[in-house]
Amino acid sequence: MMMEERESQAMDLGTGDGEEPMDEGQDVPGNGMSVPIVKAMGESVGIQGVADEALKEIGDDITYRLRIVVQNAQKFMNHGKRTRLTSADVDYALKVQGHEPLYGFHAREHIPYRYASGGGRDIHHLHFLEDKELDLNDLVNSYLPKIPAAPSIRAHWLAIDGVQPAIPENPPPQSKDQLISDSVDPASSLKSADSKTNKLGAVLGQTKMKTVETVNLKQLASHELSVEQQLYFKEITEACVGSDESRRAEALQSLAMDPGLHQMLPRLATFIAEGVRVNVVQHNLAILIYLMRMVKSLLENQSLILEKYLHELIPAVATCIVSRQLCTRPDHDNHWALRDFASRMMAAICKNFHTSTNNIQTRVTKIFSDALKSDKNPLVAYYGAIAGLQELGPEVIKVFILPNISILAEKIDAALDPNNTSASKVEQNAATNIRNLLVKSVSPVLKSMRDPPDNIEDYKREFGTLGPHLHTGVEKARKQAATKPSGGSGGPSQTQRQSSQHGPLSAPRPPQPQKVFMRVIPEAAHQPVRVDPPVQAPPPLPPSPQVTSPLVRTVVLNADGSRPNTQQSSRRSHHF
Repeated sequence: MMMEERESQAMDLGTGDGEEPMDEGQDVPGNGMSVPIVKAMGESVGIQGVADEALKEIGDDITYRLRIVVQNAQKFMNHGKRTRLTSADVDYALKVQGHEPLYGFHAREHIPYRYASGGGRDIHHLHFLEDKELDLNDLVNSYLPKIPAAPSIRAHWLAIDGVQPAIPENPPPQSKDQLISDSVDPASSLKSADSKTNKLGAVLGQTKMKTVETVNLKQLASHELSVEQQLYFKEITEACVGSDESRRAEALQSLAMDPGLHQMLPRLATFIAEGVRVNVVQHNLAILIYLMRMVKSLLENQSLILEKYLHELIPAVATCIVSRQLCTRPDHDNHWALRDFASRMMAAICKNFHTSTNNIQTRVTKIFSDALKSDKNPLVAYYGAIAGLQELGPEVIKVFILPNISILAEKIDAALDPNNTSASKVEQNAATNIRNLLVKSVSPVLKSMRDPPDNIEDYKREFGTLGPHLHTGVEKARKQAATKPSGGSGGPSQTQRQSSQHGPLSAPRPPQPQKVFMRVIPEAAHQPVRVDPPVQAPPPLPPSPQVTSPLVRTVVLNADGSRPNTQQSSRRSHHF
């Protein structure tokens, strides 16, 4: 069946429509491999006495296979946009059909075939390759070619102190004006005299383009700071990381309030990023605290657009959260406050700049989650990851912290085990702080997830050794919610939430006296009267729980200096 199909295809390809079929034994061009050709091929390899019918079937099969190879080779030629079939096209066609390609038939130039007549034999259109006769005497007497040099490596200077030496191995130097013109106008190289070597330059020089479009390249402008801005930048950076606390407070307030910092914002972001990178290596805790306070001031400035500089600020803040070591004495220095403060800064960044396009909060959450799940990180890094996650909200705590509490409990127990002599003081402190942080952040979430009563055995079974601590925290949270007045707020105040459990975030400095200024406004005259500290003044009002900065109090008194009654006490006000 296969032979009949191939025979029919070969006959269809060999004869055109309207032509009479030729005799079987006749050698006709385009009719494939005839019986005499197949018989001659068989005799050349020592096969004789084959029947003509068998020779015809073999010839048809050979014709079918050759036509398939030629057709596939022609496809490769057409896809290569060529009009001449090469031996490589035939090799590709054989490879497509699963046959091994032919070897030894590659040539750089086209090899012409010569035509010869049949010489009286019954063979038409004979083509052959001309094989030149070579004289052996000429080959023996000719000069032998030089022995090719062995491969070797030679070193040479590309540049010495930024200057390219004038040696043959280096390209010829170009003038500074030429380099500037090439950077500003890249198409200028096509207008030069040597542009003919370039294909595009040759095309532009030979053919006239129908439409010419002029493209104006925007000049690269360097945004340089004025002298005043340079002085301001120098003073602001020195004050922020200096030892003078009063100058630092003024500088941070300027960063938080000044509306004209947009031109210096790239340099400030780079200053913070480079400062964190250097001081983390040097374990300089004080400078890291000052840099994070600069980040806080920049976030508070409503006139600045920080989206373009988050790629420098976010890595710096994340480093201060999950870094292995932030100070020279991690067992004594309070680097936990820096991690808490940086976690709040990261939460503020996620809250203000997260969009569905940049997915900042998703990427930051993945950073903390990977740090929490890694087995190679120390406990201080786990503390930073937990601090960063718990600042992102209760949903993040449910998904990323709750499933890992049992694993963290095992690591805390290993660090606090008295028999574990390999645990250092730093790991013990970190284990204690992690336990306190988990109880503080996870207890409110568990209170909202679980219905009372709380069984301590369930907590032990689910959270391990941290179960009793979490059980105590949840019960405490329920009692506080039950005893809380109905008019009170639903959570801690802003100041209490921002204050770290390890104390305020500031570098060690001697205590400074707090100045309190008061102005007394008589109820009748309403004229301000300055009351100096030696003068006996009315007792001050109790401070508001939301106030942590120095106060300026305004007290309303009667004309005779007495305090107003309770109905008039609503006129009191606090100004910060």
